Amino acid sequence: MNEKFRLRAKRNDRIAKWVITFGGMLVIFSVIFILVLIASTTLPLFKAPKAEIFAKFTLPKEPAQEILALGIDEYLETGFFVDRDGVFNFFETQQGLATDQLLAMPPDEDSELLSIEKFGRMQFGLFWNDGTLTLERVDFKPFFDAEQDNHRTILHTLKRDALFPPTSETAPEISIGRIGEEGRKTRIDLMKNGQILVQQIVVTETLFGDEEEETFSAVIDAPAQGMITALALDSQGKALYAGTEHGYLIHWSLSEPGEPELRDQVKAFSDGRSITALNLVFGDYSVAVGDAAGNLTTWFPVRIEENSAIKELKQIHTLAPHASKVLAIQPSLRDKSLLSLSQNGLLHLDHMTSQRHLLELGNHVPLTQYSFSTRSDGIIGMTEEFRAIIWKLDNPHPEVSWGTLFGKVWYEGYDQPEFVWQSSSANDDFEPKLSLTPLIYGTLKGTFYAMLFAVPLALFGAIYTSQFCRPRLRGIIKPTVEIMAAIPTVIIGFLAALWLAPIIERSLGAVFMSIVFIPVGLIIAIIIWQVLRRNEKYRGLERGYEFLAIAPVIVLSIAIATTLGPLAEDLLFNGDLKQWLFLEAGTRYDPRNCIVIAFGMGFAVIPIIFTIAEDSLSNVPPALKAASLACGASRWQTVWRVILPSASPGIFAGSMIGFGRAVGETMIVLMATGNTAIMDLSIFNGMRPLSSNIAVEIPEAPHGGTLYRTLFLSAVILFIMTFVVNTVAEVIRQRLRKKYGRF
Repeated sequence: MNEKFRLRAKRNDRIAKWVITFGGMLVIFSVIFILVLIASTTLPLFKAPKAEIFAKFTLPKEPAQEILALGIDEYLETGFFVDRDGVFNFFETQQGLATDQLLAMPPDEDSELLSIEKFGRMQFGLFWNDGTLTLERVDFKPFFDAEQDNHRTILHTLKRDALFPPTSETAPEISIGRIGEEGRKTRIDLMKNGQILVQQIVVTETLFGDEEEETFSAVIDAPAQGMITALALDSQGKALYAGTEHGYLIHWSLSEPGEPELRDQVKAFSDGRSITALNLVFGDYSVAVGDAAGNLTTWFPVRIEENSAIKELKQIHTLAPHASKVLAIQPSLRDKSLLSLSQNGLLHLDHMTSQRHLLELGNHVPLTQYSFSTRSDGIIGMTEEFRAIIWKLDNPHPEVSWGTLFGKVWYEGYDQPEFVWQSSSANDDFEPKLSLTPLIYGTLKGTFYAMLFAVPLALFGAIYTSQFCRPRLRGIIKPTVEIMAAIPTVIIGFLAALWLAPIIERSLGAVFMSIVFIPVGLIIAIIIWQVLRRNEKYRGLERGYEFLAIAPVIVLSIAIATTLGPLAEDLLFNGDLKQWLFLEAGTRYDPRNCIVIAFGMGFAVIPIIFTIAEDSLSNVPPALKAASLACGASRWQTVWRVILPSASPGIFAGSMIGFGRAVGETMIVLMATGNTAIMDLSIFNGMRPLSSNIAVEIPEAPHGGTLYRTLFLSAVILFIMTFVVNTVAEVIRQRLRKKYGRF
């Protein structure tokens, strides 16, 4: 050999080795980098919330002033407190310097405030000593002064929304009020004898376009379950809750003016401990209950029986307990979080749905009062020494936990815990449902049905093409099947959704008849062939042209099934198989279902499995096949006992690669399924896989939000699923290689 040629070949080999090594390492590095990038976007989901002290100062008040309520604006720039004279004293939050004051006009010169209830968005119910109740609202408006170089200041305004005059000569112990839709006003008074006075003012429009106010009053007798210790009224003034000293939770509906309706009265606690605090969770569906033992629970109505219209209150969530009794509960106006204060001055921040205990504040300095900011990103608290502490909250994903992502959760309006994915709604008080379990289930379900269709066809096709087909015909079939892999999946999904799905829906009976008639037809054809093959004229078809005999049998079987399918549907299912499935089997037929997916995604997976399996079968050494035939084995016995075991590593690898391809498929399942995130193994229903869910949701997901990061977590799960499948496949393939040789 020429020495220069040999040296050049060695040099080229070394270069190729380093290029291939570099390329392989680059691929590995790229895959790891992508995984790290996706995971880094996901990790903040599980970041622990933080509360940083933003400011701490003594409140700017006169020595004789008594503070009844606190508040802070959504910018955390201005705070305020309300004293017994009804004066709203504003101060800046950097050093606590007083800025201005606004007076809530008292009903009388000598009137004094008895209590204040904070509710809604900076709304306050002021209960005066003469029995008057006023509803006030504080507004913060940024103002840019053009004369001072557009200096930004916050303007404070105080607006009175309603004034309720005294309802009786005897002053009530507690008085609360609300303004609902269409100007409906509701006042609730708890009298000293335990009775509850209900006053509702309804605005009606006359025939002439004028508005008239009509007042309705009602009296609710004192409950027999003990003295009322806590009251809560929803934002519309249509649902009233009361807690008693013996642990009973009572619910009245105030939807009909002047006619309170008792809906529930349940013993909340078996030991009879007192209910000390009540409030509605954001959305007014769940009620938060604090008791004398320091426990905090949430309740909402559920059906007592399946398909029943009757609902009753039931304890749903149990949050982190306090060490002493709960004094007050305030809901977040952004999500389902609750801020509760105990007798020992500690604040707990918990999230209802995820049941996460987020924060504990006031450990070293007990608090006496507190208030959430409107955006729930700040808290102002007051100590016994009248020192204000302002915390800035970093709590972006309180609704996420391992339980909400992968476990059953009892959501509002549901009768039991369920796996649910529902990322958005038209309501601001929506409870995000971000369970990934139905999406993982949908991914595996769609893959299972696709593989159920694709693997037998691909493997039998590979066996026939490699072992029985003539070389010339094989040279046509294999490239044709491989070209199938080049068809864009969007085209396959389009055809499956708009062409195949309607055909299957119209001919559902024929589809199931084909599943029976095609195997039966092939068995009958094989029996007939065993007789015909005795004739030399027909035996020649066995030399690589068997498909010429099989193809007409399959076509004929499909034709018979298509003809008999409607007749069988009329005879057995009263002409409507889909209706029978719904009434008798309890299964709803979805036009975009797993039958369509099996054909559509199976069509996309077949080329991969076929190509790898056919190459593995064709690469089995001819000596093994010749030795088997020389020992008297038939062609099929040789394939079954010799060829298939030898090629099993490659066949298994091809099947696993096809499985991974099906798991990550997006466009076909996106277009050909109903994208319904349900957990049902029925082939007549659709599903929502992880991949299509990412494609559907990511354009609408706010950057950095909970949904956005959860979708990235979905991508991590897809990556892990594929990695696990490929790893297991490689381990099994290596074991098969050791058992059956190197092929």
